[in-house]
Amino acid sequence: MAKIYYDNDADLAHLKGRRVGVIGFGSQGHAHALNLHDSGVEVAVGLYPGSSSWKKVEAAGLRVGTVDDVARDSEIIMMLVPDQVQKRVYEEHVAPHLDGGKTLMFAHGFNIHFGQIEPPEGVDVSMIAPKGPGHLVRRVYQQGGGVPALVAIHQDASESALQTALAYGKGIGSGRAGILETTFLEETETDLFGEQTILCGGITALIKAAFETLVEAGYQPESAYFETFHELKLIVDLLYEGGMEYMRYSISDTAEYGDYTRGPRVIDASVKARMQEILREIQDGRFAREWINENAVGRPHFSALRRINAEHPVEVIGKEVRGMMAWLNDGKRA
Repeated sequence: MAKIYYDNDADLAHLKGRRVGVIGFGSQGHAHALNLHDSGVEVAVGLYPGSSSWKKVEAAGLRVGTVDDVARDSEIIMMLVPDQVQKRVYEEHVAPHLDGGKTLMFAHGFNIHFGQIEPPEGVDVSMIAPKGPGHLVRRVYQQGGGVPALVAIHQDASESALQTALAYGKGIGSGRAGILETTFLEETETDLFGEQTILCGGITALIKAAFETLVEAGYQPESAYFETFHELKLIVDLLYEGGMEYMRYSISDTAEYGDYTRGPRVIDASVKARMQEILREIQDGRFAREWINENAVGRPHFSALRRINAEHPVEVIGKEVRGMMAWLNDGKRA
């Protein structure tokens, strides 16, 4: 059984008198910095000069400085810039200030697991990875709850890296929900697999295929959108709240019978075999090398894929249909 820690297992005293430097103020960065600050932790946010987030940090009442300054003056450094720029930011602005006795933290293990960042001996290297987007981490904290997180230790120079990481997890609210112990390897490989096969890649490919099937059969694009895209949230909410059983309890018997008898024909053994191949590509580093190389040459393939997918008919018709639903954008999307 996995080990799960809660607030009672963590002590914010491990952060007392130790400044936490949060590098980045994006989705996760703003949530971590604000939650830690509200938990009584001394926080500073590191940004590049001229960052558009600089004034936002100041308006939030937090200390802000360059990444170099924050890395130099902080004892605990949390890297919350995107994966593809972490290596450069680390090597140019963090590593020169990473003295022995400091703690280097991550919210995703990609750069450590695939050897892009190699911290020196003498520093603790750990992870607190909330299982939710930053806006949710912040909102749930303000409501008195927390988003579950993962904790992992890569390097324990001080022999107290876990206690520090758990204190950090408590500071952002995750100890209220539970912090599951894992490894950098497990977090990285399962995270990439989930994104590629279900959460992002799998579900968007399934939506496009279903939408195209209906439209090519002569059905109105708007009707196809409602049936293959819009109603997905209703089903996902039921799954999230009570699992498959609750979802099936909430739908019609007709829908439930179609679920049991037609679902396995769409997602059959051949799909699982391709998922296993995708997992192997993650495990042996092929995906990581592909993504690292793509960034190294200016991301031409990625940019083309982004453009092509933005122009897909389901996206075009989706914007029109969502325009009918003014409530969708009531302060929810930036």
